[in-house]
Amino acid sequence: MKIAIVKLSAMGDIVHAMVALQFLKKADPSLQIDWVVEEGFAGVLEGNPHIDNILPVNLKAIKKNKMALFTEIKRIKSYAKNNYDLVIDAQGLIKSAITAKLLGKKVVGFSKNSIREGFASYFYTQTIDIPYEKNAIERNMKVLCEPLHITVSQEDILQKEKFLYFSNDKTYKKENESYVLLVVGASVPNKMYPKEKFLALAESMEENIVAVWGNEAEKEIALYLTKNTENVTISPKLTLNALKRTIAHAKLVIGGDTGPTHMAWGLNVPSITLFGNTPSERNTYITDINKVICSETKVDAVRLDKSDFSIREIDPGEITSIAKEILDA
Repeated sequence: MKIAIVKLSAMGDIVHAMVALQFLKKADPSLQIDWVVEEGFAGVLEGNPHIDNILPVNLKAIKKNKMALFTEIKRIKSYAKNNYDLVIDAQGLIKSAITAKLLGKKVVGFSKNSIREGFASYFYTQTIDIPYEKNAIERNMKVLCEPLHITVSQEDILQKEKFLYFSNDKTYKKENESYVLLVVGASVPNKMYPKEKFLALAESMEENIVAVWGNEAEKEIALYLTKNTENVTISPKLTLNALKRTIAHAKLVIGGDTGPTHMAWGLNVPSITLFGNTPSERNTYITDINKVICSETKVDAVRLDKSDFSIREIDPGEITSIAKEILDA
């Protein structure tokens, strides 16, 4: 049986969906699983033995160049020649639903009341009903497994095998593994912890600390930390492969509700995720080694408050205390 999964972006959302792959393959090792993804995030999927083919698209290019629409439709139709028995849209957007519809005749996705862009559900031949505010990992598990009559419990998820893969390059040295990783950036400002509080956190920890960054603004934050305390070093510009490797070898990852922090969960690496205007109960799974700290804001998962910067109110001392518990365990 050939199935195509459509999950285009973003990094954390892709990680939340990837966990299902090991359960799909365990239930039916003969499944061919292909994955349609924005080409900028293809590196998140690379190396996963449960994915047969990574199928990149560049739908984001259409915003800048309307003519790119025809190029992308042609590309998606070329993928459809694989003759998929089932296509699953795990994204729930109109653009992902159209992509799924172009790939095959039998298309599964979320029901109208389970997604923000409810019109997307009209492109599906079968819909899966689960409230939008439910845990994102469980939502992905349901939409990917239920059409194949596969049941996965919460305990199964907690006992998952790590599912992100990477290769080591010539610059990697095993003796560099003893560090705590700070993820200083995020996709939006109100998911970012203040640099001054990151500095207070770093100064309170007797650990080698590496700060990772993804753009020039985040690089400036990382440089601020290196200039003001001796135990922080800045990472180079990382590829997605190098980012996975850097996270995998960390003793602990600390950051906001963002892709690299969710990667730690996918790699079974200890983490502390900081939540302000987004709901922790929806966006991660708490385990013995993966903890969360939330601001005191009450969050509506359906209507996020873009003016909420309450992540800035989280006390660095609280982070230090939980970090010590994890590192001393």
